[in-house]
Amino acid sequence: MNLHPAHFVAVFGGACAGSEAARRLAERGIYVAVFDQQMLPYGKIEDGLPKWHVKLRNKEEAKIDQNLSHPNIFFVPGTKLGRDIDFQDVVTHWGFSAVLLASGAWRDRPLPVEGIDRYVEKGLYYQNPFVDWFNHHHEPGYDRYHYHVEDGAIVVGGGLASIDVVKILMLETVSQALRERGHEVDVITLEHGGIPKTLKELGLRFEDLGLKGCTLFYRRRAIDMPLASMPPDASPEKVAQVQKVREKILKNAMEKYLFHFQPNAVPVDKIVEGDRLVGLVFRKTEIVDGRVKQLPGTEFEVRAPLVISSIGSIPEPIPGIPTRGELFAIADEETGQLEGFPHVFALGNAVTGRGNIRESELHARKVVTHVMDEFLKWRPEDYQAMEQCDWSDEALAREKGLLSVEQIQAILKRVQEYQQRVGYHGDYRRWVEAHRPVRLEEMVS
Repeated sequence: MNLHPAHFVAVFGGACAGSEAARRLAERGIYVAVFDQQMLPYGKIEDGLPKWHVKLRNKEEAKIDQNLSHPNIFFVPGTKLGRDIDFQDVVTHWGFSAVLLASGAWRDRPLPVEGIDRYVEKGLYYQNPFVDWFNHHHEPGYDRYHYHVEDGAIVVGGGLASIDVVKILMLETVSQALRERGHEVDVITLEHGGIPKTLKELGLRFEDLGLKGCTLFYRRRAIDMPLASMPPDASPEKVAQVQKVREKILKNAMEKYLFHFQPNAVPVDKIVEGDRLVGLVFRKTEIVDGRVKQLPGTEFEVRAPLVISSIGSIPEPIPGIPTRGELFAIADEETGQLEGFPHVFALGNAVTGRGNIRESELHARKVVTHVMDEFLKWRPEDYQAMEQCDWSDEALAREKGLLSVEQIQAILKRVQEYQQRVGYHGDYRRWVEAHRPVRLEEMVS
């Protein structure tokens, strides 16, 4: 590869936001090292988007592949910031022009019941590892999580992700019940057709399976569930319209997947027997001026063989990265600049805290445009001028603070050491094909 003076940017996280930022940087002649904690760069597209979303997953992963195939991008798989690379070291000593944090939101927000985390995997699961297990447990050799799904589970949540969780519970328990009766129906087929329709085709009813179904508990009302976006400054008519859509989405999901829903209930205590969590104590709530008001004296117990918390995802804490509450400490929300680090910027789910693909990409574009145009002062016309002179304008290179070829080679040497550590050979397309997991739809087709 013929190197030229340029900026060199590190991007941690190669999924929707990270790959979008990397491609835009690379297209402006900037070298980019993309580090991803997994062997594949797909993030929650692979591990958080339920596996029945076959077309969406394939589309988004193909887009990521296209983004990361640019020759100016150097991919480093299996390398996690804070575990394999020290944050302070990379921002202080590696010599990058800028560092972008697109590391996502992989940590579950803790369920706010005192002492409950003592029962993780002892009656309590959290959403992120649970969906990871669901997506991959059919794969030969999968060993990240070992979960067992129980009928009659409790799910605490209320957002779109919690609808996915209750669907997974219903699909897994119904599929298992059908298998015990001699019917092999995979969860993707069951999800696409819906449970009542599939059972009818087999001459069965839900009652015949001996299942109770799981229940989703939400601290607000059905009309408050963020299943459809409420525009800012919405008129009363628009508010009513969105609330109606939310109720319809929930109703349709309940009819198709047969889970139960309990609004206006917040967990306040745990029920423990021996060393296992066997249920929760809930307190009823009401909504007053848009806020949740708990109603003392209305507590009720719900016993269940399994509790799953699905109340949101937040970034994992990384040593050296300042935080404010549950999130990274961002000095400027518009630019994503990290507090105390003028050349470090966060983007995507690491800032928004939401798993929306489109939002993540748009935020990445906004941040990376600022980084190029305003922070690096490397605008399209500068890139075009250097391209036209074959990167030989030394005065412009100095004016724009471009790294010398020697500095770039020094960074690349470090990057290549990390690539070699995980056995990455530099051929991105060949790597992802070799590491792409076995798909359930391929196994059953």
